[in-house]
Amino acid sequence: MSEIGLHTCQGSAIEPRLEELAHLRITVFRDFPYLYDGSFDYEADYLRRYAECPDSVFVLAEDGDALVGAATGMPLAKDVAEFRAPFEQAGFDVNSVFYYGESVLLPSYRGRGIGKAFLAKREHHAAERGFTTVAFCAVERPDDHPLKPAGYVPLHGFWRSQGYERHPELATTFHWKDIGEPTETDKPMVFWLKSLQ
Repeated sequence: MSEIGLHTCQGSAIEPRLEELAHLRITVFRDFPYLYDGSFDYEADYLRRYAECPDSVFVLAEDGDALVGAATGMPLAKDVAEFRAPFEQAGFDVNSVFYYGESVLLPSYRGRGIGKAFLAKREHHAAERGFTTVAFCAVERPDDHPLKPAGYVPLHGFWRSQGYERHPELATTFHWKDIGEPTETDKPMVFWLKSLQ
C-alpha cells in the first residue's frame, strides 16, 4: 500500500471531493452484484446527506491526486428509514449502531489491504464515539443471475475474516435501476454486524 495514500475526513470536509466520489460510486457499483445504472444527480443528493452529518466519516484512498477508493459511514440513527427500520423492529437501540454506507475501490487496486484499512478506520471512528455495533448491508442476488460473472466469489469470506457476521433476520430492500432495466426495482439487502464491545 506504500503508493496509496489513505486520508480520513468528516462531514463537510468532503465537499471538495463529492463530484469525484459520485463518479467513483457509479463506476464501481456498475459491476455485479450491484449492477447499478447510476445517476450523477442521485449520487450528489445521496452523498450530500453524509456531508451534512458532522459525525459521518469518509476514508479516501488516493493514488497521487486521483481518488481510487472510498468508504463512508454515519450514525444509523441519522440514516434513512429503510436502513433504520429492521433494527428498530428487532429492538436495537439505533443510537448505538454506526452504519457503513459503502466501500468502493477500483478493481486494479484490490488485493492490497485497502479494504481491511477501510473497515479498521471506520471501526476506530465508531469506537471513539461510543458506538457499540458497526453494521453494513449488502445486496443479495440469486446464484443463477444471468449477469453473474463466471468465477464470481462474493465477499462473505473476507467480511467474516474481519469479524462481521451475516444477520438474515435484519433485512431490507432498497431500490435502484439495474443495467438494462427500464425502471427502478426493489433489491433485497441483508445486514452484517460486528460488536465493538
